[in-house]
Amino acid sequence: MYKLYYAPGTCALASHIALEEVGAAYTAVRIDFKTNQQNSPDYLAINPKGRVPALVTERGVLTETPAILAYIAQSFPQAKLAPSDDPFALAQVQAITSYFCSTVHVAHAHRMRGYRWATEETSFADMKRMVPKSVGAAFALIEREMLRGPWVMGETYTICDPYLFTLAQWLEGDGVDLSTLPKVIAHRQRMTERAAVRKAVEEEKV
Repeated sequence: MYKLYYAPGTCALASHIALEEVGAAYTAVRIDFKTNQQNSPDYLAINPKGRVPALVTERGVLTETPAILAYIAQSFPQAKLAPSDDPFALAQVQAITSYFCSTVHVAHAHRMRGYRWATEETSFADMKRMVPKSVGAAFALIEREMLRGPWVMGETYTICDPYLFTLAQWLEGDGVDLSTLPKVIAHRQRMTERAAVRKAVEEEKV
């Protein structure tokens, strides 16, 4: 049985949904960011990065959403969450999840975690002002180039979809104009109709 460490409102939701999608046997353990539990000795022994998600497997702990999603997809090939038999298509999936992780999520983090990159309050304020533009630009690219529809990779549902759904939950808070992203919003709505999504979202409610 797997053990997924998560916190509500974080990118861990993507892995949570994927575990549900494949029917994996797992337990979900909530980490309380409000009490700084992610930096407690007990949790740092599991994930020295002090972040979520962390997935405990029989071979050790995995961190980073793209890696966890790829592991889940390849561990449950019957669920067909990644095109493992097509090297180019698999690389396309990995390119998208990498972009979500390295660009979209980082742009979003500038809204509330500016202390990772600066020390001055004025710098924090400037970063926050930039978020609607930087996140908006990233999602404009997703809308225009990446979201083939009805799912990210077209007709086939993959690990890209729970990841995009998770990031799209933050659009309103990031001040992005939703009217410019009809395909992304339609995808977000489509995702809410999936049983795995509803179960993971319900479990992560505060």
